[in-house]
Amino acid sequence: MLEAVFFDLDGTLVDTAPDFYVVLNQLLREHGRPEVSYQAVRATVSNGGRALTELGFGLAPGDAGFDDRLNELLNAYGGRLAVDTCLFDGMAETLNWLEDQGLPWGVITNKPERFTRPVLAGLGLLDRCASVICPDQVRERKPDPEGLLMAAGAVGANPTHCVYVGDHLRDIQAGLNAKMITVTAGFGYIDADDNPRAWPADYFVERGEQLLPLLKTL
Repeated sequence: MLEAVFFDLDGTLVDTAPDFYVVLNQLLREHGRPEVSYQAVRATVSNGGRALTELGFGLAPGDAGFDDRLNELLNAYGGRLAVDTCLFDGMAETLNWLEDQGLPWGVITNKPERFTRPVLAGLGLLDRCASVICPDQVRERKPDPEGLLMAAGAVGANPTHCVYVGDHLRDIQAGLNAKMITVTAGFGYIDADDNPRAWPADYFVERGEQLLPLLKTL
C-alpha cells in the first residue's frame, strides 16, 4: 500500500529552467560572452550551478575565475527565484490527489536549502510539503539513500511503500538504494546523451500527466 510520494525538485516537480536561462544569459551579456540556448540550459540544470557555469563560461572547477563566475550566477539566481518557475504539467493534480488521499509528499533534492525553500514558498508549496530534504541536512548526497530514508522517517512511512520520482540516473539509484519504488520523469532535464528508458527504474513516465494514473495503481 502506498504510504508517501517523494520528488526530486528541478526537472521533476518544478520547471526551474526558465529562471536559470534568464539569469545565466544576463550574466553572459555582462561579461561580453555569447548567450546559450534554452535547450542547452534545460539539459544542464539538473547538474547544478557548477555545470551551468561551465556551460556558459567554458570554465571548469579549478580554473581561474570559475569560483567568481559561479558565485555571481548563484547570487543572481537567488534574486530571481520562482519568477518564471512553475509546476510541470500534471503535478498540481498529482499533489492535490495525494493530499485528498491523506498521503504525505515531499521533496528530496541536491539543490541547496537557501534556494529550495524559497522556490517552494514562491509556488505556494512549502507549507504543503511533509518533508523537504536538501544537501545541507545530510552527510551524503544522492545517489546515497540517506536523504530519502530521512524523508520517509520524517513522515513515518516504510520506505518500501514509498515512491521516489526523479529525472536523473542518480535519483533512480538513490531510490533503489532506499528500497523505494522508483519512477523516471522522462519529461525532465534529460541530457541528450542519456537513455532514461534504460535506467533501472520500476516505472517510466514520458509526460507529467501520466504520473497520477500510475500512482492510483500502486
